[in-house]
Amino acid sequence: MDKTLLNSILKKVEKPSRYTGGELNMRVKEPSMADGSKRNRFALCFPDVYEIGMSHLGSRIIYNVLNERDDTYCERVYAPWFDMERELRENELPIYSLETGSPLKDFDIIGFSLLYEMCYTNILTVLDLAGVPFRSRERGDRDPLIIAGGPCVCNPEPVADIMDALIFGDGEEVMNEFMDVYSSWKREGSGKAALLKRLSAIKGVYVPSYYSAEYDDNGDFRKLIKLDPDAPGSIERRIVRDLDKATYTGDLVVPYMSIVHDRVALEIFRGCTRGCRFCQAGFIYRPVREREMDTVIKQTDESLDCTGYDEISLFSLSSGDYSHIHELVPLILDRYEKDRVSVSLPSLRIDSFLKDDLEKIQKVRKTGLTFAPEAGTQRLRDVINKGVSEEDLLRSVHDAFVAGWHGVKLYFMIGLPTETDEDILGIAELARKVSREFYSMPKELRGKGLRCTVSASTFVPKPFTPFQWEPQISVDEVLRRQALLRGALKGIRGVEFSCHFSETSRLEAAFARGDRRLSEVLISAFEHGARLDSWDEHFNKPAWEAAFSENGLTVEQFANRRIDVGAPLAWQHMDAVVSQDYLMREHRKAYEQITTRDCRKGCNGCFGSRSGAICGKKPEENT
Repeated sequence: MDKTLLNSILKKVEKPSRYTGGELNMRVKEPSMADGSKRNRFALCFPDVYEIGMSHLGSRIIYNVLNERDDTYCERVYAPWFDMERELRENELPIYSLETGSPLKDFDIIGFSLLYEMCYTNILTVLDLAGVPFRSRERGDRDPLIIAGGPCVCNPEPVADIMDALIFGDGEEVMNEFMDVYSSWKREGSGKAALLKRLSAIKGVYVPSYYSAEYDDNGDFRKLIKLDPDAPGSIERRIVRDLDKATYTGDLVVPYMSIVHDRVALEIFRGCTRGCRFCQAGFIYRPVREREMDTVIKQTDESLDCTGYDEISLFSLSSGDYSHIHELVPLILDRYEKDRVSVSLPSLRIDSFLKDDLEKIQKVRKTGLTFAPEAGTQRLRDVINKGVSEEDLLRSVHDAFVAGWHGVKLYFMIGLPTETDEDILGIAELARKVSREFYSMPKELRGKGLRCTVSASTFVPKPFTPFQWEPQISVDEVLRRQALLRGALKGIRGVEFSCHFSETSRLEAAFARGDRRLSEVLISAFEHGARLDSWDEHFNKPAWEAAFSENGLTVEQFANRRIDVGAPLAWQHMDAVVSQDYLMREHRKAYEQITTRDCRKGCNGCFGSRSGAICGKKPEENT
């Protein structure tokens, strides 16, 4: 890399610290090992800008897992912003790693984190700037191996023609096994075909080129056909059984610039027991596995010592459900009181009893409080199995107001299955009651004026949820329901509405439930100029319209189509461990407005016949 030229480029871009590297705790290794052999070079790519990718806990864990290996050197790369992409192209420079400034084409493996569907064109940006062909069939033995992991691997088909291999499940569980196979293959010097053969034998690794998709006369997905008799019939998700023994982040890399989550993130448990029927994460991260409190404290000490941060986020899908939450919060606050270290709980259930904890937290620093009722009426909350009531919400916000908070965020969704106008108006009624709760308090207790933000996103059906068969509502209907809610919220004291229609919700639904024909749509959209699609202000609608049209497809046939329960699914070869029979049962119960209990209160049999082996519980009748 020409450093003089690169420095001149960095003077022209908006945020040069995105591209400089050199941060505190960045790992730097010699390219060769003690025995003279070359290390495996692994480019870990988060396909979005630096400040988002650096906030991703999973990528930080994998960075540490790989760099703990003596035979592997993992370096980071992020998707460039528009200005940096333009400068790289105009100066004919390849995209490079932050640790050594090495061109990506020099790496053995490029691994992408697929956190959300709207990052897919960024994958192509990185590959294009690296000079690596998009389609796996166009790459030869000398090209890097292109792999991916993350929650979007639940349905890998929209990127199946691009990836050489995908990893399904917890990365800490499978990454060392993957690299052991790779290292053995590399020493032997055989071709990439032999490598893919060995990788496909690893539980949780999917090699798309060993399969072909078949469609019916209507163009709907029919089945996936094995092209290699040794390829597995299904790809089972890998699960870390013991989080206390799992590799964590190690010494966190500390950025020079502000990032989205600029703090220590401590994962206190993985998985969720609640069973909200719209929530993919709540199903694909089962079973629940908690870290012991001693492990959390040890990781807290290590992370604060090596970074200098003064805020800790107790991270999970529902932090208030951690068994020792009422012991852990005061323990951390007392332990670091002299350093004024604050604690944030980013994912609170509105039925969590946290009054005392909130009062302790606000003595150090008021962090944001967000509650997610999701739906405006109890009927719809029962449909989605939210498991909370209006009384739970009002008690929770009351506790927050008493503890000194005057700003809360309330998250809802528009377009949930069976939703009516009454449910939409119920959102406004809930907001009105929150406002009354605040202003009914004596002035000397409530502090400043209320800041209650009501946010309403558009429901996106996701694989491996009971709503995976449901359609997304049409664009016109989204806009109508938003207008109805906006009008109903007008004039409510202290309440503001945060909502805008995003074209990306339609694409997210299409790619969440799409098949491998979307790989060509994706490539076409990139060639028409689609970039950084999750950034609404830069979303290129004409590029996507042209891409779907050129490939004889529409967004609507993937996003807005109701799939018959029991019909073939493009992702049915992926085994998320939660059984399809259970999801079908939950789908039926949603329409009957029957709730399912929290599985901490008794096993509901979501893993079917494997329940005992996976979570150690015996399925019981849910009464």
